[in-house]
Amino acid sequence: MKHSLLIYLFIMVLVTNLIRVLPMTLIRRRITHPFLRSFLYYVPYVTLAVMTFPAIMQATSSPWGGFIALLFGIVAAWFGWGLFPVAAVCCIVAFVCEIL
Repeated sequence: MKHSLLIYLFIMVLVTNLIRVLPMTLIRRRITHPFLRSFLYYVPYVTLAVMTFPAIMQATSSPWGGFIALLFGIVAAWFGWGLFPVAAVCCIVAFVCEIL
């Protein structure tokens, strides 16, 4: 059992480091392809959204409270509010939804 666990850990470390090291070693010049540049530009935003969306929906006792807070946050961000005001609006709306 312990032997297989060490093998799994080694494979995990190897794969994780390959994902991080290979792009730095294989791509040495500036990326000029427009599609690839736009794809890489949006990857952090998509990753953040994928990680936070389920948490937003499960943060309240009812998914509707999280959904309403998400809508208010989208509207606030659409109007150009910063990260802290959008987060504050979402928290306040979620709190009010929990009270109601």
